[in-house]
Amino acid sequence: MRYIVQLSMLCLFMTPLLADEITSSSEAEHSVHGRNHLSVLLANTHVTEEGNNATVGIDYEYRVNKLLGVGAIIERAYGELNATTVLAVADIHFHNGLIMQVGPGVELAEDENVFVSRVGILYEYEIEHYTISPQLHWDYHHDESNAVIAGLALGFSF
Repeated sequence: MRYIVQLSMLCLFMTPLLADEITSSSEAEHSVHGRNHLSVLLANTHVTEEGNNATVGIDYEYRVNKLLGVGAIIERAYGELNATTVLAVADIHFHNGLIMQVGPGVELAEDENVFVSRVGILYEYEIEHYTISPQLHWDYHHDESNAVIAGLALGFSF
């Protein structure tokens, strides 16, 4: 598990260095719809001890270039879990809408705060400046049960 945390941190902080290698042609591509992207996530968070929990989230991304976006996520899981997760993420855009999301964060619950490390995959369908993206994430919780988040995000670029 420690390896996953280290990998997440490495991806988050090293990806900007790799992003400089992308040519400026990506700037023209992103200027059509804008570098900013905002989406709302409707999902289910599954944790073994707490079962399935309805989840709503907001995801902001600044698209640095064709390869990299950096941003923040806040998600609220209801039900038995009853917790809020806040993450700083790097979105690595591979090809034709396929995106890997990694980053550290914290889960805020009534009785404790837990370090979280996220690894996820999503596929972003673009329709004009709007997006629809099915998503699947795995959150590692330090000394706690891990979570699987599956959902659908609706967003737009500006």
